[in-house]
Amino acid sequence: MYKFWQKTIQVLSVLVIIATFFILIWLYKIGILNDQNVLKEFLEQQGHYGSLTYIAIQIIQVVFPIIPGGVTTVVGFLVFGPMWGFLVNYVGIIIGSVILFWLSRTFGKKFCLLFMKEETFYKYESKIDDKKSYEIFFILCMLSPISPADVLVMITGLTSMSYKKFMTIILLCKPLSIIAYSYFWIYGSQLLQHLFNK
Repeated sequence: MYKFWQKTIQVLSVLVIIATFFILIWLYKIGILNDQNVLKEFLEQQGHYGSLTYIAIQIIQVVFPIIPGGVTTVVGFLVFGPMWGFLVNYVGIIIGSVILFWLSRTFGKKFCLLFMKEETFYKYESKIDDKKSYEIFFILCMLSPISPADVLVMITGLTSMSYKKFMTIILLCKPLSIIAYSYFWIYGSQLLQHLFNK
């Protein structure tokens, strides 16, 4: 009986991954995952369910790091405002990061190489030998709005870092990077437009 359920779960997991892949292609083709205006309009049409839809999109863009996260992060602030926009961003990114960490820990190097070049992988993997310095490096990167956060979450999944420590780091560090990134693109682009329109 155990083997039956084990096989069933494995088959269902594969089917979910395949279905997710095709859903991602469809969402990308209609512009929801790569066009800020299309995503904004789509979320506004969702009404009360827009927040849940947005959190799901943020989880997807973290777990599948081929989607431009910058587009979705900024849209959260534009559609939901600064406070709620931050909260839905935070929830989606944290959940996505935990899933990505788990996937990397479970499936290892082969999973990581699905989403990054070998040069990138070995560049960051070489840093994990020194446990203490890597942890400091990881903390600084999670604080930074311009670091390859998803790549580093995957690499960290290959280390011996506990789930508790990983969760503590991202829960404390992610707020700063989310706010800094979003406000940089929102107000930075407005400033540039103002300068060029003079």
